[in-house]
Amino acid sequence: MFIKQMKSTTSITKPTGLKNLSKSLLLGAGLGIMALPAAAQTTNDYVPPFSPISEFRTWSIGLNAGVLNTFNILGIDRDYSKIKQNLGYSGYIKKQISPAFGIQATYMGGKVGGENGPDGSSFETKTPWSAALSANINLANIDWQNRHGVIKPYINVGGGVLSYETSVTTGGTKTTNDSKEKFFIPAEVGVKFRVSNGFNIDLGYTLNFVSQRDFDGNEGTRNDLFSYAHAGIEIALGSPSKPALANSNRVLDMQQEYTSKYDALKSDLDAQKADNAKLKEQVERMYYDYGDDDGDGVANKFDKCKDTPSGTQVDGAGCPLPEQKQPIIQKITVTEEDRRVVADAIANLEFDLGKSTIRATSFPSLNKVAALLIDKNFSLKLAGHTDNTGSMATNLRLSKERAEAVKAYLVSKGANGSRIEATGYGPNQPIASNATAAGRQQNRRVEFTLY
Repeated sequence: MFIKQMKSTTSITKPTGLKNLSKSLLLGAGLGIMALPAAAQTTNDYVPPFSPISEFRTWSIGLNAGVLNTFNILGIDRDYSKIKQNLGYSGYIKKQISPAFGIQATYMGGKVGGENGPDGSSFETKTPWSAALSANINLANIDWQNRHGVIKPYINVGGGVLSYETSVTTGGTKTTNDSKEKFFIPAEVGVKFRVSNGFNIDLGYTLNFVSQRDFDGNEGTRNDLFSYAHAGIEIALGSPSKPALANSNRVLDMQQEYTSKYDALKSDLDAQKADNAKLKEQVERMYYDYGDDDGDGVANKFDKCKDTPSGTQVDGAGCPLPEQKQPIIQKITVTEEDRRVVADAIANLEFDLGKSTIRATSFPSLNKVAALLIDKNFSLKLAGHTDNTGSMATNLRLSKERAEAVKAYLVSKGANGSRIEATGYGPNQPIASNATAAGRQQNRRVEFTLY
């Protein structure tokens, strides 16, 4: 059954097939492929492994031309036994998601024809446009030993809308059906030949499965399909300094990353071996010099006294240390009389108010302490203290200055200053309450300790 007739004519135009189109396409593709190996192998498109996607060109466009006909490699019976070869053309834009996967939007146009239908008829279907969205799978770089792989097979499968208008000629009468837009599924296999970083030659074959039975004007028992054998080019968009993601061989990129520095590493290793040989020679040469034959802890090179008996204490030159005499420790005894002299000095010690100036009334008692230090070679610790009146900083300074004033007086009377220690504690060690005047008076003091 045919759909509604739109126009008729009594003339029949003989089909003019494109007899040499397939040969021309293959010849042109072959000439381009001959130049591939040298160009592909000299392209510098190395990107370190795990680099971000921004380091690649991910958009590309393609232009193709080829043959549209009803032949199919699946062997499905055709409604028209004689195939007519017609020109087809297509273009696409593709977004590469990964080296192996991309999304492709394709436009295709042309016409499909055939002769010797069931009733002796012929048909011609014009396809002014079609639009399809497909998943593109980049199967592999066949030459895994060459990082700049040349041959890349691929598969495209998707779906879209096909616009077509069919004319059927039967017995000299041509009938043209209404134009339609129907869903179709393009399934494509092909091979791309890499010419350079961003340029490929594309050879492909597409089976287009139409969701209608009248694409060829004859209502058969199954939906129609037609094929598109094409050749063309693909150009990567973006900066020429970036490689195309679809051309990237990430396995060999990683191999290059970890082997590119082999020569430098080998050179470093050889240098290390040479250094180790020198070090070994130095160690062997210095083995005796830095040995210790007599076990005294001094290397032979620095040992000026060889064969020192075991257990002998030696100096840095390996010679026995001189016999040391035990120091005579003078026992110091502090008598009650000594303590009384010190106690009188503490009791009689007076300073000008808020100053470290010792009043003259204190001198007689301090003179006795100085004489005691000289006669008995005592050591003396002076500890200055204050009450809590005033700031902490002022009290610490005043207590230290008063202890130092006592020390200076004793030294002026002949006492050994190296045996006198003067320290100030400020208000930190009270011996009475600072809440009363009497307590504060007791806290303002300089303590004397003989030893």
